[in-house]
Amino acid sequence: MENKNYGGLDSEFTAYETAEIVVLPVPYDGTSTWLKGADKGPDAILEASANMELYDIETDSEVYTHGIATLEPVTEASSPEAMSQEVEKQVDKILTDKKFPVILGGEHSVSIGAFRAFAKHYDKFSVLQLDAHSDMRSEYEGSTHNHACVMARAKEVATVAQVGIRSSAIEEKENIMPDRIFYAHDLHDAKEGNNWMYMVSQKLHDNVYITIDLDVFDPAILPATGTPEPDGLYYREVLNFLKLINERHNIVGLDVVELCPNEVNKSSDFLASKLIYQILSIKYQNQSNN
Repeated sequence: MENKNYGGLDSEFTAYETAEIVVLPVPYDGTSTWLKGADKGPDAILEASANMELYDIETDSEVYTHGIATLEPVTEASSPEAMSQEVEKQVDKILTDKKFPVILGGEHSVSIGAFRAFAKHYDKFSVLQLDAHSDMRSEYEGSTHNHACVMARAKEVATVAQVGIRSSAIEEKENIMPDRIFYAHDLHDAKEGNNWMYMVSQKLHDNVYITIDLDVFDPAILPATGTPEPDGLYYREVLNFLKLINERHNIVGLDVVELCPNEVNKSSDFLASKLIYQILSIKYQNQSNN
């Protein structure tokens, strides 16, 4: 992939030494099981980000002034295990340097190394998954590091909460914790409005790592993903949910995965890029620059 800076920023805002936020592209697509192309996701997100306005209206802020460094992409692709080890190594360094990591997939297996890096730095933390799929298989197609196993690996190092789920295999039931999974149909049918957001929050530790598989969104607004599922969530409810999580918890890291870019329609790329920027804007809105 072509080397780009997130946001198309000038060099004064992209130096690693002074940046508070670090973007790590991981263009890996080794375990995808249907539509290929997630390896093109990081580059598409970075390209779209260069076309965003950098002033965020909702928070009345310009989060890029905190500094956003974009690292060289992870190129290790010999196996999902080897890729995960490299991601773990790089995220470990980002955390050691007291910076906020944003991992760009790639398919969802890129998150496993990040989970393990965070486990080295936090005695207690939660992984908050937004996804169409439960990803709770113990192993799949001969690998424990398949994208279908991501949350089974997360559960080994953190408490988890799963939001937006609407597809699962019968063999995943033994790994799924019923009180920690929030199915999309229940969210849509909830008579208490947004009360589910508070219910999710109650399942989380203070420190929260967010992993967003873009197929959590309804394909009407984000079709460009490897395994789209109908009846998904919409942008505003996801953003409002993450605002609440930020108010009640400390968001410590983020990944956005499973974008399979469509060369004809760039709207999915832009949604992914804008989502990242708005999450960062929410997190940093009341923090002064270092």
